[in-house]
Amino acid sequence: MPPYRNLNAWKHAQRLAVECAKLARGFPPYEQEALADELRRSSYRVPISIADGIARKDTRFCRASFDNARAALAEVETILEIGRDLGYIDASTYRRVESVATEASKTLYGFLRKMPEVPASAAREALAMTLRAQSAPST
Repeated sequence: MPPYRNLNAWKHAQRLAVECAKLARGFPPYEQEALADELRRSSYRVPISIADGIARKDTRFCRASFDNARAALAEVETILEIGRDLGYIDASTYRRVESVATEASKTLYGFLRKMPEVPASAAREALAMTLRAQSAPST
C-alpha cells in the first residue's frame, strides 16, 4: 500500500481536521468544552484512522480503521450542521468546510470500495482488538 500521505482521502481528511480546528476556535466560550472539543476530536480521528489503516498489514484491521474514519467523518458533518444551525458557523464557511468533508468522504469511500470485503464478524473482531490495544496502558 502507498504511504498514507500519498492518499487523496488522507489529504482531504487532514485539510478537514485543520479547517475544523480553526473553526472550533470561533465557537462561544461555553461551547469550547462541548461542541468545539467534539468537533476537534472527531475531525482529528479521520486522518489519524486513515493513517492507522494504511500502516496495518492485515486487511481486516485496515478496513476497521477506515470504517472508524468514516464514522468520525459522519460525526464531523453532524457537528458542522449543529454549529451552523446554532449560528456558530456562517453559511459560506459551512459550505466551504462541508465541501472538504464531502471530498474526504468520496475519496475514503472510493478507497474502501477497492479493498477486498471482510466478513462483518472479522471486521468487528479487528475493531475490538484495535480498541483494546489503544486502551491498554503503555509500558
